[in-house]
Amino acid sequence: MKKDFLWGGAVAAHQVEGAYLAGGKGLSIADVMTGGSRTVARRITKGIEEGSYYPNHEGIRFYEHYKEDIRLFAQMGFKCFRTSIAWSRIFPNGDEETPNEEGLRFYDALFDELRKYQIEPLVTLSHFEMPYHLVEKYGGWRDRRLIGFFARFAETVMERYKDKVKYWLTFNEINNQMIVETDIYPFTNSGLLFEEGEDRKKTVYQAAHYELTASALAVKKGHEINPEFQIGCMIAAMPYYPYSSRPEDMLLAQQEDRRSLWLADVHIRGHYPAYIRKEWEKAGYRFDITEEDLRILKEGCVDYLGFSYYYSNTVTTDQSVEATGDKIMGSGSEVENPYLPATPWGWTIDPVGLRYVLNQYYDRYEIPLFVVENGFGYEDLLEDGQIHDTNRIHFLREHIREMKKAVDEDGVDVLGYTVWGCIDPVSFSTGEMRKRYGFIYVDKMDDGSGSYERIPKDSFYWYKKVIASNGEELD
Repeated sequence: MKKDFLWGGAVAAHQVEGAYLAGGKGLSIADVMTGGSRTVARRITKGIEEGSYYPNHEGIRFYEHYKEDIRLFAQMGFKCFRTSIAWSRIFPNGDEETPNEEGLRFYDALFDELRKYQIEPLVTLSHFEMPYHLVEKYGGWRDRRLIGFFARFAETVMERYKDKVKYWLTFNEINNQMIVETDIYPFTNSGLLFEEGEDRKKTVYQAAHYELTASALAVKKGHEINPEFQIGCMIAAMPYYPYSSRPEDMLLAQQEDRRSLWLADVHIRGHYPAYIRKEWEKAGYRFDITEEDLRILKEGCVDYLGFSYYYSNTVTTDQSVEATGDKIMGSGSEVENPYLPATPWGWTIDPVGLRYVLNQYYDRYEIPLFVVENGFGYEDLLEDGQIHDTNRIHFLREHIREMKKAVDEDGVDVLGYTVWGCIDPVSFSTGEMRKRYGFIYVDKMDDGSGSYERIPKDSFYWYKKVIASNGEELD
């Protein structure tokens, strides 16, 4: 690996910070999601309900513990720490003219603490935590006015932290919302709540266009603020394998990849691919897309592609093969891969898939890549004050090995690798603490009880050796 390779960890503000209304912060869409189930019900439009439990309200109290936590990251030798800026800490409602100074000061202190230990911040601007007011008043990203609100937010924080943050991402896993069969991802990505009978796909395409335009504006403005900025887009990487060599299965896998990758195509190439324009034409879709928007897309291409990688999917057109149902980006065509094991949550364990997507993306885009999420969710057991998470070590070791092959043997340019949930966060997909990811155990339970004590796991000491050896010492 390169000498300046960015080893580290990743979290999202809403999953760790807590203090959900402290320091002038406004309500975010994450704040109205209950624990245990992430299904978006119509009642979510009422906001907070008495008697329901909202795990993101406390998170893991990173807002109070960040100095202690960063010190632990430094002990592991982190070169990079990915987090997000909660939009609703800076603009509580999202549409104000003036930012919340107390929120800005919090991130000043956070980035200063990282810099104290020579840890490079990697900052996501929108990570499933847009201000809830924008949903209530504007219908989320279905409204063009959100382009301007986001651009103001992006310019505000990029100007404020221009000497403290070099690496930026605009929208987290922006492609998740294309799973329009679910309520959860269009809501968390774009604040969309669908009406009965609404053409969901059409609505999501329009919202995505506004987000792509806003992202490109942020890239343009960021490069004006500091030409040294490295600004990327971020997608959920879930490669699709054909179940068989039947041509129909091969074609289906290609189509599923396109459904996942078209937003990266626009971010990186600056225009809509032909296959998406053809889909719109066949569906009879007409969108609010201006010539000015198209110019902005061309001028605001990103510098690198960041992505999360947890598992691969296998698809088939053969209806005699039993479907496994949706995971995150599932479309209903997924079947079990007979060659791969799975986690207790049903996610396939496929380290080679990481090498596969690294090569696929580098071939497709020819820009640097950044593995900004990769991790293993498991129900860790605290025994005599220790956590022996050998399964997590094995999972990460094998993925890092495959990443190294992509770099050393295949020639892929990878900027860094940040392990997801490096300190146990509230799980996004399930709203649980039980599904743990971190190198550092946090004593918080699903009912909110616990001391919030931080306890390093065995993987903490293993990853420290990995970083110190620049990925050479994996056993």
